Amino acid sequence: MDYSTIQKNKELRAQSRIQLKGVWGKMALAVFIYTIIIYTSLFLFTDFKSDYVRNPLQNPILDLIFTIAANIVSGPFALGFTILFMNRIREKEVSLKNIFEGFKSFPKSFLLLLLQFIFVFLWSLLLIVPGIIKALSYSMCFYILNDNPGMKPIDAINKSKVMMKGYKGKLFLLGLSFIGWYLLGILTLGIGYFWLTPYVGLSMANMYENLKQNQEKAAAGNNSPEEKSE
Repeated sequence: MDYSTIQKNKELRAQSRIQLKGVWGKMALAVFIYTIIIYTSLFLFTDFKSDYVRNPLQNPILDLIFTIAANIVSGPFALGFTILFMNRIREKEVSLKNIFEGFKSFPKSFLLLLLQFIFVFLWSLLLIVPGIIKALSYSMCFYILNDNPGMKPIDAINKSKVMMKGYKGKLFLLGLSFIGWYLLGILTLGIGYFWLTPYVGLSMANMYENLKQNQEKAAAGNNSPEEKSE
């Protein structure tokens, strides 16, 4: 794919399907493993409550503890899946262990997801639309952190805002283009989501790479010696 020019959404999806050849099963398995981990934790927590708490409403603190624990691992897993998808589009080796590599940057990945959630939540207090817009604006922060591991989480969010300026609508439409696939996932009782998630993830990763290289090319052009001499 020519990443130096902004690609249409259908081209991003087409490229993702090509990149999924030979690894779709492996990526679906990665999503399955993640799902098992999360739902096993949920099952164990529910079983714990049934043994020690007759009325869950009397112990909301337990719900809060589980919610915090789930959010703590969500950041590293989000970074891990980012690594998995970016490795594929950059023609690097992909492995199931990629989804756990986000734990190597645990503090930053956790803090990044936390800040992302807080900012989107605060904007959503105004109206749902501002919350959606901000979610789209912050959508590239994990990709940016992956490429810049030394960057502070707040800087990754700010850089994502700059990168997505003028492209939030494009990302929104990209998401809408998968509606049929999501409906198919429902009809398969959720099983189809194991294959859909890598498809959506790679499309998102391709959009990031497309924007990144295009904007870097534009920046290099603006800083060319010819322009400086003028």
